[in-house]
Amino acid sequence: MRPKSNTGPPESVRVRGVITLGQFLKFAGLASTGGEAKAGVEAGAVRVNGAVDTHRGRKLVDGDVVSFRGSSRRVSVAEDLSAPTGS
Repeated sequence: MRPKSNTGPPESVRVRGVITLGQFLKFAGLASTGGEAKAGVEAGAVRVNGAVDTHRGRKLVDGDVVSFRGSSRRVSVAEDLSAPTGS
């Protein structure tokens, strides 16, 4: 029996401002600890937009897709919610 594959679009995870790859792995629930995130990145087990990325400090941007251990999440940068809106 083949393992179940994730064929749907990745779940979006909203972040505010700049976030690094290591921070995002933990925040998005792809890694349970910072140590697990660091080890995964250093081992080349993390992909950003389909390419292996070994730079834990890489700054992610809106729309980046991060994959680790068969799960993927899309970065969704939230607009500054504290800024007044025009009315």
